[in-house]
Amino acid sequence: MPSNRLKIGLSACFLHADPTRSLFTNKTLQYVEQSIAHWLMSAGALVVMIPCPTGETARGDVKLAHYAQWLDGVVMHGGADVWPGSYGEEPLQEAWIGDRIRDLYDLALVEAFEQAGKPIFGVCRGLQLINVAFGGTLYQDIATQHDHPQTLQHRDAVTYDQNFHEIELVAGSRLAQLYPGLERGRVNSIHHQAVKGLAPGFQVEAWSLPDRVPEAIRRPGHRGYIAATQWHPEFLQPGSDSLDDRAILMDFMGACVAAKARPRPKRSLPGHIRDRANRLLRQALLLGRRGE
Repeated sequence: MPSNRLKIGLSACFLHADPTRSLFTNKTLQYVEQSIAHWLMSAGALVVMIPCPTGETARGDVKLAHYAQWLDGVVMHGGADVWPGSYGEEPLQEAWIGDRIRDLYDLALVEAFEQAGKPIFGVCRGLQLINVAFGGTLYQDIATQHDHPQTLQHRDAVTYDQNFHEIELVAGSRLAQLYPGLERGRVNSIHHQAVKGLAPGFQVEAWSLPDRVPEAIRRPGHRGYIAATQWHPEFLQPGSDSLDDRAILMDFMGACVAAKARPRPKRSLPGHIRDRANRLLRQALLLGRRGE
């Protein structure tokens, strides 16, 4: 096996402890969705799920920073809603409460790879989490909060990954450069939350049509690769007329190769992601005590 294969981290999805579950009763499960692992492996990468190192059964001294130092990049997985408290709001409905425990893990994971200067790519929830991590906000529910006369149905529980809409690529953006001559594309749509306030320092690279919901974001410049798509490029089927996923995948992989060749950055970042995670954890513990 070639020794120069990229090692790509994949954030974990969570199934929290459930006393009613017949298998692994009352145990916390962490897992990855098969398609996204295979998508990364299609480029020859070795994919490693990064387990959350904290929790009731935690042992040893392994930290997320150790994974960030060892791996060449990370992909932030799709999944549950982002907890509105992560961007300073109260849930408008019980169904939109999200997963604040996973948020704390994801925020810490993004910070670890940012501190290490390693590329970060987000998919669906991953895009939303990245936006929140750097100070952005979300629509808790597009259908009820996004004020547009032609708001699309961005999620269909029946058709799931066969729900599609068009996007417009932003001229001059890196994403547009990956698809020369292409102004529009077709993508899957499996979300009901979306970027409302864009994080400082980021740019929108694609918009949904006609309702103009952000569909791709990126932090431009030379501070390290961070990009994300609201759609799932890993769900593309062979022969589909949807936007080709290969260009996006190879852009991320190319960034990982470039970062691997660079000297490890020696910098002290503001730590605002960590500070937010610590603050949210304190709030969560306080809320828990009030509910006792």
